Amino acid sequence: MGTSHIREVFAYLRVTDTAAAIEFYARAFGSEELFRLVEPSGRIGHAELRIGPAVVMLSDEYPEMGLRGPRPGEESPSFLHLHVDDCDAVVAQAVAAGATVTMPATDQFYGERSARLRDPFGHTWLIGSENEALTPQEMQHRYTALMTGE
Repeated sequence: MGTSHIREVFAYLRVTDTAAAIEFYARAFGSEELFRLVEPSGRIGHAELRIGPAVVMLSDEYPEMGLRGPRPGEESPSFLHLHVDDCDAVVAQAVAAGATVTMPATDQFYGERSARLRDPFGHTWLIGSENEALTPQEMQHRYTALMTGE
Protein backbone atom coordinates (compact mmCIF):
# COMPACT_ATOMS: atom_id res chain seq x y z
CA MET A 1 0.00 0.00 0.00
CA GLY A 2 1.39 3.42 -0.94
CA THR A 3 1.52 6.41 1.35
CA SER A 4 -0.38 9.61 0.82
CA HIS A 5 0.83 13.03 1.84
CA ILE A 6 -1.56 14.68 4.31
CA ARG A 7 -1.83 18.33 3.33
CA GLU A 8 -4.05 19.73 6.08
CA VAL A 9 -6.14 18.78 9.12
CA PHE A 10 -9.32 20.68 9.96
CA ALA A 11 -11.50 20.78 13.03
CA TYR A 12 -15.15 20.39 11.99
CA LEU A 13 -17.72 21.66 14.49
CA ARG A 14 -21.40 20.87 14.47
CA VAL A 15 -23.52 23.59 16.10
CA THR A 16 -27.20 24.33 16.65
CA ASP A 17 -27.01 27.73 14.92
CA THR A 18 -24.12 28.19 12.49
CA ALA A 19 -24.98 31.81 11.64
CA ALA A 20 -24.84 32.73 15.34
CA ALA A 21 -21.65 30.69 15.78
CA ILE A 22 -19.96 32.55 12.92
CA GLU A 23 -20.80 35.85 14.63
CA PHE A 24 -19.65 34.57 18.03
CA TYR A 25 -16.30 33.26 16.75
CA ALA A 26 -15.65 36.60 15.03
CA ARG A 27 -16.28 38.51 18.27
CA ALA A 28 -14.55 35.99 20.54
CA PHE A 29 -11.50 35.03 18.46
CA GLY A 30 -11.37 37.47 15.55
CA SER A 31 -12.28 34.78 13.01
CA GLU A 32 -12.82 35.64 9.36
CA GLU A 33 -15.59 33.92 7.42
CA LEU A 34 -14.26 32.42 4.20
CA PHE A 35 -17.59 31.17 2.84
CA ARG A 36 -20.82 29.33 3.66
CA LEU A 37 -23.21 27.02 1.80
CA VAL A 38 -26.86 27.64 2.65
CA GLU A 39 -29.84 25.42 1.86
CA PRO A 40 -33.02 27.05 0.52
CA SER A 41 -34.50 26.42 4.00
CA GLY A 42 -31.76 28.58 5.52
CA ARG A 43 -29.89 25.73 7.18
CA ILE A 44 -26.13 26.11 6.77
CA GLY A 45 -24.64 22.91 5.44
CA HIS A 46 -21.03 24.05 5.53
CA ALA A 47 -19.02 27.13 6.50
CA GLU A 48 -15.33 27.83 6.82
CA LEU A 49 -13.69 30.29 9.18
CA ARG A 50 -10.08 31.36 9.44
CA ILE A 51 -8.97 31.64 13.06
CA GLY A 52 -5.38 32.82 13.08
CA PRO A 53 -3.48 30.53 10.70
CA ALA A 54 -6.06 27.71 10.86
CA VAL A 55 -9.34 26.99 9.11
CA VAL A 56 -12.22 25.65 11.17
CA MET A 57 -15.24 24.14 9.42
CA LEU A 58 -18.73 24.14 10.88
CA SER A 59 -22.32 23.39 10.02
CA ASP A 60 -25.77 23.23 11.47
CA GLU A 61 -26.95 19.97 12.96
CA TYR A 62 -28.41 17.27 10.71
CA PRO A 63 -30.32 15.10 13.21
CA GLU A 64 -31.87 13.09 10.36
CA MET A 65 -28.33 11.92 9.56
CA GLY A 66 -27.23 11.52 13.19
CA LEU A 67 -25.04 14.64 13.02
CA ARG A 68 -25.43 16.66 16.20
CA GLY A 69 -23.40 19.15 18.18
CA PRO A 70 -22.65 18.88 21.90
CA ARG A 71 -25.72 18.39 24.07
CA PRO A 72 -26.62 21.06 26.65
CA GLY A 73 -24.95 20.39 29.98
CA GLU A 74 -22.50 17.81 28.59
CA GLU A 75 -18.76 18.40 28.43
CA SER A 76 -17.41 18.36 24.90
CA PRO A 77 -15.26 15.23 24.42
CA SER A 78 -12.63 17.14 22.42
CA PHE A 79 -11.10 20.59 22.76
CA LEU A 80 -9.75 23.18 20.36
CA HIS A 81 -6.52 24.80 21.57
CA LEU A 82 -5.69 28.36 20.57
CA HIS A 83 -2.06 29.26 21.23
CA VAL A 84 -2.10 33.06 21.60
CA ASP A 85 0.15 35.94 22.60
CA ASP A 86 -1.93 36.93 25.65
CA CYS A 87 -4.14 34.30 27.28
CA ASP A 88 -5.86 36.70 29.64
CA ALA A 89 -6.76 39.18 26.89
CA VAL A 90 -8.25 36.46 24.64
CA VAL A 91 -10.21 35.00 27.55
CA ALA A 92 -11.63 38.43 28.39
CA GLN A 93 -12.59 39.00 24.74
CA ALA A 94 -14.26 35.58 24.48
CA VAL A 95 -16.16 36.07 27.76
CA ALA A 96 -17.37 39.48 26.54
CA ALA A 97 -18.65 37.69 23.40
CA GLY A 98 -20.57 35.11 25.46
CA ALA A 99 -18.13 32.31 26.38
CA THR A 100 -18.13 30.77 29.85
CA VAL A 101 -14.89 30.21 31.76
CA THR A 102 -14.70 26.60 32.98
CA MET A 103 -11.08 26.90 34.18
CA PRO A 104 -9.65 30.35 34.96
CA ALA A 105 -6.33 31.39 33.43
CA THR A 106 -3.59 29.72 35.45
CA ASP A 107 0.15 29.22 35.05
CA GLN A 108 0.70 25.55 34.20
CA PHE A 109 3.64 23.18 34.80
CA TYR A 110 4.24 22.87 31.05
CA GLY A 111 5.20 26.53 30.64
CA GLU A 112 1.87 27.98 29.52
CA ARG A 113 -0.69 30.21 31.08
CA SER A 114 -3.92 28.56 30.06
CA ALA A 115 -7.66 28.73 30.54
CA ARG A 116 -10.59 26.62 29.40
CA LEU A 117 -13.77 28.10 27.93
CA ARG A 118 -17.11 26.73 26.80
CA ASP A 119 -18.64 28.53 23.86
CA PRO A 120 -22.43 29.10 23.62
CA PHE A 121 -22.68 26.06 21.30
CA GLY A 122 -21.09 23.60 23.74
CA HIS A 123 -17.57 23.39 22.32
CA THR A 124 -14.58 23.62 24.64
CA TRP A 125 -11.63 25.87 23.85
CA LEU A 126 -8.25 25.87 25.55
CA ILE A 127 -6.58 29.26 25.41
CA GLY A 128 -2.86 29.27 26.13
CA SER A 129 0.13 31.56 25.94
CA GLU A 130 3.72 30.55 26.56
CA ASN A 131 5.17 32.02 29.71
CA GLU A 132 8.22 29.76 29.94
CA ALA A 133 10.15 27.93 27.22
CA LEU A 134 10.63 24.33 28.34
CA THR A 135 12.06 21.25 26.69
CA PRO A 136 9.95 18.09 26.58
CA GLN A 137 12.33 16.61 29.17
CA GLU A 138 11.73 19.53 31.55
CA MET A 139 7.99 19.16 31.07
CA GLN A 140 8.19 15.41 31.79
CA HIS A 141 10.22 16.06 34.95
CA ARG A 142 7.61 18.55 36.18
CA TYR A 143 4.74 16.26 35.18
CA THR A 144 6.26 13.34 37.06
CA ALA A 145 6.76 15.55 40.12
CA LEU A 146 3.18 16.77 39.89
CA MET A 147 1.78 13.24 39.60
CA THR A 148 3.92 11.84 42.42
CA GLY A 149 3.56 14.81 44.77
CA GLU A 150 7.29 15.52 44.84
